[in-house]
Amino acid sequence: MSNTSASVALPDGRSLQARINGSVLTLALGDQPLIQLQGERASESGDKKGTRDSARAWHLQLVECDGERRLEAIWAACYWHFALYPDCHTVHWRDLDIDAELLRSGLIANAQGVSLRSLFWQLPEQWLRAPASAGYPQLFAVAGGVRHPQRPPTPKGEVYRRFDNRLGQWISLRTLDVDTDLERFNRWQNDPRVSAFWEETGSLEEHRAHLQKLDEDPHSLMLIGCFDDEPFAYFEVYWAQEDRLGRYYDAGHYDRGIHMLVGEAHHRGPHKVRSWLSALSHYLLLDEPRTQTLVSEPRADNDRMIAHLQRVGFCRLKEFDFPHKRAALMAMTREGFFDRCDLC
Repeated sequence: MSNTSASVALPDGRSLQARINGSVLTLALGDQPLIQLQGERASESGDKKGTRDSARAWHLQLVECDGERRLEAIWAACYWHFALYPDCHTVHWRDLDIDAELLRSGLIANAQGVSLRSLFWQLPEQWLRAPASAGYPQLFAVAGGVRHPQRPPTPKGEVYRRFDNRLGQWISLRTLDVDTDLERFNRWQNDPRVSAFWEETGSLEEHRAHLQKLDEDPHSLMLIGCFDDEPFAYFEVYWAQEDRLGRYYDAGHYDRGIHMLVGEAHHRGPHKVRSWLSALSHYLLLDEPRTQTLVSEPRADNDRMIAHLQRVGFCRLKEFDFPHKRAALMAMTREGFFDRCDLC
């Protein structure tokens, strides 16, 4: 049988190396082998399939594993199959010692030795690059007549990174720096294509004052989206309960809303939107496990943006009138995102 080699990039800069010999897969980090498996892919009904995208389930026979790095080895095997096979939703293990540590890790869902895509992508350690909101103690405050949880301090710098195997590019999110990103934000907002929906044209000084105000607002988080570290988009994230949107629906304590702007024309297109919108949603749901719903309120006539949101799992709940626009309320639940889990 022929031997082939491949690799997958990891957010920490390392590469997961694979050697494939027939049905035997060996995974290593650097020169250190982690795990060796013998696998076959099959549909959930047990029928073997001949193409990668139809492989809804993998059956893995454990051959050898580095006992001292067992969790890392199991994680690597799950990542390999869930990242490279987007239609793979389950991995069935044979001859794997299922103990309490492995079950607590979330890598294995039950004593039968099943790994689930929907659980795997909820594990935050690899993708989050800054302290998360998760675990911040709950203390209620009242602002503007709204009782809501006190929000944690805003993170700084890069907060999320993942290699998109479908695009072959890094997708990352970092917080906006007013001095560094002012000119870029100003140029994007004054683009007629953007201003038609955002209506935020202005001078550098007007935009500086706007960004500084948002930077001091604990209910807002400004993010810059990057492909291969090139800034291409601005995302405004807000806690929905104390936002004006919270008056138009029954907002949960940790619901988060998003505004989205793609500023660089060469990064437009459905394939790019699929990548960054999934990444942005993934980051927000990992950042705060108590977040059960993500919302957005595009203009009701922004058919293109509404269609993009629907493709990644948002549904259109209703239309309503803001003072400045007729809006569509779009919402996606945590359960819906991870059940669909279109990450790769």
